[in-house]
Amino acid sequence: MIKNESMERFVVSGITLDEREAKVTIKKVPDEPGTAGFIFTQLAKANINVDMIIQSSTKQGKNDISFTIKEENLEDTRRAMEKIGKKLEMEEIIYDSDMAKVSLIGAGMQSHPGVAARMFTCIGKKKINIDMISTSEIKISCVVRKNEGKKAVRAIHQEFELDKEEDFET
Repeated sequence: MIKNESMERFVVSGITLDEREAKVTIKKVPDEPGTAGFIFTQLAKANINVDMIIQSSTKQGKNDISFTIKEENLEDTRRAMEKIGKKLEMEEIIYDSDMAKVSLIGAGMQSHPGVAARMFTCIGKKKINIDMISTSEIKISCVVRKNEGKKAVRAIHQEFELDKEEDFET
């Protein structure tokens, strides 16, 4: 068995932390074609850039939709959501500006099974709850409480042995 330490470094090349995130959750919107398109078109018209989006599974013809935005756009988002709420049936809108996004970045993650599992497990061992998850071929992002963002970054650095890097700062 050969272990290639440099390959591990290639798979995971860095971690980012953004403590300026906010999460918006729209409860019980109609599960109908065009609903998500309408919501996100209206947000785009209000010049609001949406990052992560999660839609729950259908429950009695309704869905919950959560998404993240930059914290600085929260008031503009509230105004846009008020307009959306006048045209779209929904139960409530929840705003949470106490969020941070931690992202694990690496070019080879897609072809190396278990990277996400290791990330989620090491965060869980630190008793940090993951609120949202998003993945791509080169990045895994988790939304956590703002006050736990740095703790999550340290745990991930240790798990992937990036804490040996000289330029690591908190």
